[in-house]
Amino acid sequence: MNAHHQDDCLIRSFEQGDHDQWQLLWDQNNQGYRDDAVTARTWQRLMTADSPVHGIGAYKNGVMAGFLHYILHPVTGHIAPVCYMQDLFIMPDNRRQGLAKGLIHALAATGRTEKWARIYWLAEQDNESAQALYRHIGKKLAFSLHVMSL
Repeated sequence: MNAHHQDDCLIRSFEQGDHDQWQLLWDQNNQGYRDDAVTARTWQRLMTADSPVHGIGAYKNGVMAGFLHYILHPVTGHIAPVCYMQDLFIMPDNRRQGLAKGLIHALAATGRTEKWARIYWLAEQDNESAQALYRHIGKKLAFSLHVMSL
């Protein structure tokens, strides 16, 4: 991903030196629950060039203020890959400053350049701030999510 600038914020792909800052945000994103094996594997995937798991960060004055994780994968309905936007997290002190929207727009710019078919995501129905953002960015489909734990 090419770096994008938005106001006083730099949006770019993660680098190896971002680990400690990323982990602080990752822990908050997971509401304090940490599985060390999952955390280590997630970072490894984010740092592996041929992994389908990728991440970008929003940096204010060199400090990571938010991140977005995404997964590229094939689907049966398109030849081009699709992008699942899995995690979008902004530090509480940096919310309502356009960082989430900036991360999504940077992701969309990459998708257009790389010719992805679409970006899709899930959001909790009662997360009002996320729902307000997503109403203006994407189209809500009338599907229900079902999960079978294995």
